[in-house]
Amino acid sequence: MVEYCSAMIPVLFFDPLCPRPYDEATLRGAGLAGTEASTVRIAAALDAWVSQHNRTQTAGRYRAPASFAEPKQVIVLRDPRALATAARLYPGARLYLWVHDRIEPGSSRARWFAAAAGELRRLQPDIICVSDYQRATVAATLARIPGCERLVVRRIYNPVDDGIVPDGAPVDTSKLVFFSSPNKGLRFTLDAFRALRRRMPDLRLCVGNPGYKDFARVGIAGVEWLGSLPHAQVLAQARTALCTFSGNFVIPETFGLVFAESHAVGTPVLAPDCGAASEVLGNPREVLPVSFAQRAYEAPLRRLAPHWRTAAARVADTLGLFDAYIERIGSWRGGERPRVGPDPRFRLSVVAAQWRALLTT
Repeated sequence: MVEYCSAMIPVLFFDPLCPRPYDEATLRGAGLAGTEASTVRIAAALDAWVSQHNRTQTAGRYRAPASFAEPKQVIVLRDPRALATAARLYPGARLYLWVHDRIEPGSSRARWFAAAAGELRRLQPDIICVSDYQRATVAATLARIPGCERLVVRRIYNPVDDGIVPDGAPVDTSKLVFFSSPNKGLRFTLDAFRALRRRMPDLRLCVGNPGYKDFARVGIAGVEWLGSLPHAQVLAQARTALCTFSGNFVIPETFGLVFAESHAVGTPVLAPDCGAASEVLGNPREVLPVSFAQRAYEAPLRRLAPHWRTAAARVADTLGLFDAYIERIGSWRGGERPRVGPDPRFRLSVVAAQWRALLTT
């Protein structure tokens, strides 16, 4: 537990989008997405309240909207359109907006900002981003909204618990893991895995799902479907893997908590060089360029039936589309696996101190 500063101004995190209520018990006992997991950790570190739009029962610091004393600082999660609701529920509180999603000019999330332009101009919230990559795209989005160009846009990384460290668990060089939401490149990851397994028939891919996006499990040789796992089991699976294997360039990560936690347990990551991947990983050997051919392959296949995609992936393999993944995994199995460990930028104690400094100024 990060030391709590008793002089802290009363703080509330307001979540207007979560699909279901969550709390510390959810993080311990079930799958939880990165945004919600980060909220749980930061709220505990700051001894803050958390209000969720769909919560009706109190569970410790987790409350229904407007069910407790007036906070002085309110951090709205993800949706700028909810600033008006927060201002109405908690009049007089200083408002912040903590964004986690991909927001760039022309995107659906950018349209949320345009729709909330009046509240943004009136309330002047500081906007907190989770990476420098995301901060740049948010600033570019705001630059196109009249009156919002001068809003303060900050970066505070998402946290990894200080106690998550390597434990010396033996590495299974035939094991890869994927623990992101399935809409974040799982189909391309499976295509690349099929190509890998044709050269390395002993490879296995363990696939977990935080549980907020459905994905039809497909029978693929070497793929183990683990479903939604508690956080401790996700870490245990990652500790013994050759790497965390991600083919996601469909929805670029704005942070990639799974990347940071993989490093924390000593497991390298292999991912496309897009979004915040390079920023979080900090090692060029763990990222691969995204080619025009890969984007041209992926775009028309997203909505096709699995058997059509399987056939297309086999053709793409013969044309060398997955060769970079094959080369990199082969070299790591041959002794060139990168050595990684916890990154001090993401330590919960460091991140909580940055939040505390922001909220007490």
